[in-house]
Amino acid sequence: MTPALPRTDRGRLLLVLALATLVTLFTATVPLLRDWFDLRVYYGSIDSWVHHGGRVYDYRVPGTPYGFTYPPFAAVAMLPMALLGLHAAIAVALLLDLAALVVVLRLLAGPDWRRHGWYGWALTACLLALFEPLRDTFSFGQVNLLLLALVLADATLLATGRGRLAGIGIGLAAAIKLTPALFIGLLLVAGRRRAAAVATAVALGATALAAGVDPDASRFYWTEALWDTDRVGRLGYVSNQSVQGVLARLGEPDRAVWAVAVLLVLGVWALRTRRAAAAGDWTAAFALTGLAACLVSPVTWVHHLVWLLPSFAVLVRAGRPRVAGALYGVLCTSVVWLWFDDASGVDGFLGSNTYTWITLGLLLWLPAGQLRPGLRTGSRSTSTTTAAPVPTAPTISPASVQTDPCSAWTAAATAGGVVTGRAVAGGAPSEPTASTLPVDPKPQSSSERASSYTADPPPS
Repeated sequence: MTPALPRTDRGRLLLVLALATLVTLFTATVPLLRDWFDLRVYYGSIDSWVHHGGRVYDYRVPGTPYGFTYPPFAAVAMLPMALLGLHAAIAVALLLDLAALVVVLRLLAGPDWRRHGWYGWALTACLLALFEPLRDTFSFGQVNLLLLALVLADATLLATGRGRLAGIGIGLAAAIKLTPALFIGLLLVAGRRRAAAVATAVALGATALAAGVDPDASRFYWTEALWDTDRVGRLGYVSNQSVQGVLARLGEPDRAVWAVAVLLVLGVWALRTRRAAAAGDWTAAFALTGLAACLVSPVTWVHHLVWLLPSFAVLVRAGRPRVAGALYGVLCTSVVWLWFDDASGVDGFLGSNTYTWITLGLLLWLPAGQLRPGLRTGSRSTSTTTAAPVPTAPTISPASVQTDPCSAWTAAATAGGVVTGRAVAGGAPSEPTASTLPVDPKPQSSSERASSYTADPPPS
């Protein structure tokens, strides 16, 4: 039974303030924060490169073995940091992440985003603050949200019949980090060859630009750094929630086994995304691609799992808010860290890979390509001259706080937020970091201060 909720603006404001206070107290006292460790890596690398004549990939955060591991274009894109002090760079990064989160929610909500009102979005914000991958992205100073916003912008263009412009966001994201390159594969599987060509051209152009700015850095990255897994971190570390992480914790070092597993995942992904794209269900197609990218990447740290956010939107849109809420709740628990010291045995196999099981389950069973006629989120036609009508979201439990505040709370509480009949959720604790402590053999510990992995995985 849905609990009675305030129906006046005053009551709603008091409820939101109470929830915000509880969330703030929790985040300030329970989880260990990361001290913007990854941002310190970016800042130190750029500062050394620009002001001290150092090489981008030679810099290490003092007291740790961790340095810059993104493609060279990422360093070029971060050059404005050279004009700022460290604290100013942290402030700018926080603002950019907040802006990217707003864009992501707006794109997932679609044209009906206003109907949820300030009350629904305030509840959503409180719950998003608990989502462990999202919290880690902010606390590390990571770039995942910015890349997700770029990719979802292309999804929106395809869904609204403006495919002529699609591909730019994906191309930029792929030039900054390698994992989003799988979205170019999505465009090919979906038969959007023009968008795939645009994305590829943008990615190659950005990469060429970086090579022109610093040829030595580009040569080093593509011939050496990319293939050096020691720069990334220990594959069996519990924060690595990819297929490779599962195999590494099992003590299975054979790359052939991993390659077979990756091919199976990609086969399922190709079949499901093709069906979703054929039905014009671009939100589901992009959600499935984000899931597959997390699974096949050799390294998927917990903060990379912000790519699961579109999946929650799809679940609630399909009328499964309780499933979304349950999975969201698990991703708020930091449960995998219970096996930080020992992931052996049946309990270790099941528990330490919990987030991987969730990602795999979503890839297999996420509702996709099942939209009824008239509720399509895009056009099957590859033509870019005729715009498809803006879609109308499927009707699920109304979330309009103006008409039914209880239903808004139910949607937000069970799935983390209301997004045009779709929910996006958030929540949970995070692990610590420190940029000045001695090297720890187990970075990203949830129980002790340690340095963080900051590297992107090599291409899958």
